[in-house]
Amino acid sequence: MVELASEKQAYDIVLVDVREATDFADYFVIMTAESPRQMRALIEDVQDAMRAVDIRAHHMEGTHLSGWVLIDFGDVVVHVLGPEEREFYDLERVWPKAVEMVRLQ
Repeated sequence: MVELASEKQAYDIVLVDVREATDFADYFVIMTAESPRQMRALIEDVQDAMRAVDIRAHHMEGTHLSGWVLIDFGDVVVHVLGPEEREFYDLERVWPKAVEMVRLQ
C-alpha cells in the first residue's frame, strides 16, 4: 500500500503499527493528497489494489471533496487526507502507543 501511494504521487506516507494502541485495526496507512482529484484517484487505486488480492472495504467515510477519506479494510485502515486536514487531525500523534514502521516524504 505504501508503494502504491508513492507511485501515485501521494506524499508524507506513513505505515503505522497500531496493534498495541487499539483493538480495531493492526495497521494504519496515512497519506496526503495534493488535490481532490488526486485524492479521488488514490482512493480508486487503493480499492482496486485491494480487490486484486480479494480484499474488500468494510466501510468508507468521507469523500475526495471533504478533504479526508477513511477506508476500513479490517486489519488495515487507510487514511487519505488533504494537506490542511492532515495537519489538523495529526493522526500519528493521536495514537501514542502506535509504532511508525515506514515513512516516505
